[in-house]
Amino acid sequence: MTEPARTIVNVPAQAKRGEVIEIRAVVQHAMESGYRRTELGELIPRDIVRIFRCTYNNVEVFRAEFHPAMAANPLVSFTTRATESGTLVFEWRGDHGFSAQASASIRVS
Repeated sequence: MTEPARTIVNVPAQAKRGEVIEIRAVVQHAMESGYRRTELGELIPRDIVRIFRCTYNNVEVFRAEFHPAMAANPLVSFTTRATESGTLVFEWRGDHGFSAQASASIRVS
């Protein structure tokens, strides 16, 4: 069994209503481009993170689709407007059933 992926998210703990906040998220994943070969010349199967999605109180605020040239541990940075206190949920999906999730709370005043 593989270990769960390590995720790191950076969300301000609090913000003023209407303030634009910066969010950063990273997942550690042993990526494989699908272009390398073994010593026997066989292609090593592609294994990449394909989709990143962030929801804020169950409303999608950011989505990204990754391709083989993406970094092994993709760092995503984006902004959104603080509208209400709640939870941001971060989801990563990839090849071979890879999936990781993290969450963070924000208090809006």
